[in-house]
Amino acid sequence: MDSSLQSLDQVKASALDMTVRFGPKLLVAIIILVAGYLVGRWAGRILERLLVRLKLEAQVRSLLVRIAQILILGLFAIMALQNLGIELLPLIAGLGVAGAGIALAMQGILGNVAAGLTIIFTRPFHVGDYISIAKEEGEVLDISLFSTTLGHTDQSKVVIPNRKIVGEILHNYGQIRQLDIAVGVAYGTDVNVALSVIKEILHANPRVLRDPTPVFGVARLAESSVTISVAPWVNVPDYVAAVSEVNKTILETFSAQNIVIALPQCEVRMLDGSARVS
Repeated sequence: MDSSLQSLDQVKASALDMTVRFGPKLLVAIIILVAGYLVGRWAGRILERLLVRLKLEAQVRSLLVRIAQILILGLFAIMALQNLGIELLPLIAGLGVAGAGIALAMQGILGNVAAGLTIIFTRPFHVGDYISIAKEEGEVLDISLFSTTLGHTDQSKVVIPNRKIVGEILHNYGQIRQLDIAVGVAYGTDVNVALSVIKEILHANPRVLRDPTPVFGVARLAESSVTISVAPWVNVPDYVAAVSEVNKTILETFSAQNIVIALPQCEVRMLDGSARVS
């Protein structure tokens, strides 16, 4: 019984000794971590305001603010560990070796992250722009550290790894697109009348933008027709509908005003009993 009491007294004495020795250090370490959390939030708010002035996308701002807060908290955590007397050099060396191995195993992911940061800071395109890249095109729906998501008019999405974008030739249409419509009229047509009709059609269509000014005119003198190019600008979401509407209206209006849309022709002449095709 006396042995048990003696052992209990020794445990109590050891616990009291550890509390006296490490209690203040542990309390200071907790205070350091709390301070790091508060400083991280304060720095995050300042960084958020700065990134808003730089006009970065909301998702990118949130990601950069979170990274900054984690880095600040990590710095304060190192200070807290040092206060507890923990040796950090062996820990840092071990983390360095592990980090090298992880980097080799995750080259593709790290490449996407590096490319994502390049896109974020150089801003070759923004959410809402229509771009063509890596044999794909579509409206930019999302930009993250790892990939960029494009939306198609058929409601499908294409996710492109960022490393496939950086270093490639990028065609950025912005938030408007130009229609590329060609209509062929017969050579006997009064071209000025046809152009006047097209001008009225474009002016009446609500999807066609007034600025930039719609472009149209005689593009080519083909073998059996005069080709008129119709190339107004529309907003990216209106592109498909605008192509359909303008084509339909041109067809109906030309038919109503007896403007002949030429068809491919092949003339065959019979000479001395033999056929010659011209």
